[in-house]
Amino acid sequence: MKKAIQFGENVNGYNIRVLNEREIRAAAGILFLATFFSLMEIVFKDNFLPIKYVITLFLTDFLIRVFISPRFSPTLIIGRLIVRNQVPEYVGAKQKKIAWIIGVALSATMFTFMVVVNSYSPITGIICLICLVFLFFESAFGICLGCKFYSLFYKDKAQYCPGEICDVKTKQDIQKTSGPQLLVVLAFIAFIFFTAFLFNGQFSKKPYDLFGIFATVQTK
Repeated sequence: MKKAIQFGENVNGYNIRVLNEREIRAAAGILFLATFFSLMEIVFKDNFLPIKYVITLFLTDFLIRVFISPRFSPTLIIGRLIVRNQVPEYVGAKQKKIAWIIGVALSATMFTFMVVVNSYSPITGIICLICLVFLFFESAFGICLGCKFYSLFYKDKAQYCPGEICDVKTKQDIQKTSGPQLLVVLAFIAFIFFTAFLFNGQFSKKPYDLFGIFATVQTK
């Protein structure tokens, strides 16, 4: 039973408990999509019902991760099923716990304001934005922003970070960014602004129904 509720897994070759970063990223992607679409319901339909469900599920999931065990987290289990055919990428469990405690604090605050008090304010908006940024960086880039707070609570250096970013090492040639590549990025940004300036009026026009399918459906 003690092993079942421990935080992190014991894996041969690792001197600390670890977690599978691939399933964590998958779970972050699931939560990101749920949060994003529920926010779109607020923005476009003024519908706060989905976000209340998402916040409740978000808080429950993170409470299970932190106070019971990550192995019983519903989103991590789903993430494990999704990436079950991929080779695990092990990361230190300690820094993930710090990140998820922050997640508990943020979601608990959201739960209090939006579900218990049934209110919204700039506070809930900012917290929701922070959660989205955290989830996006985790799922898209494998960067755990919450893990950056590990050094505030522990004197020892975090081990087994995603992409081995905790270890100081020389970049390989394939990781280096040259001057011409940076110029390409700047030129691309300039191209975006230039396109918006020239074609904003054209792009703003609503597309017409090419085959008249949707117009027929609406008529019925």
